[in-house]
Amino acid sequence: MMAYAEHIESNLPIGSGVTEAACKTLVKQRLCGSGMRWKDKGAKVILSLRALVQTQGRWQ
Repeated sequence: MMAYAEHIESNLPIGSGVTEAACKTLVKQRLCGSGMRWKDKGAKVILSLRALVQTQGRWQ
């Protein structure tokens, strides 16, 4: 069970909205363009690079 009260006091997210927004930003916008088709290997590579680029402070 998740300790909701403790998470709220610590300002931690308790819903799935943050995760869903990250999926939309990282995956949907990049892989679901008009006419795009991706094989698993290519999609994994491009998503790994996209996650690294969009992670603030990662390249410092």
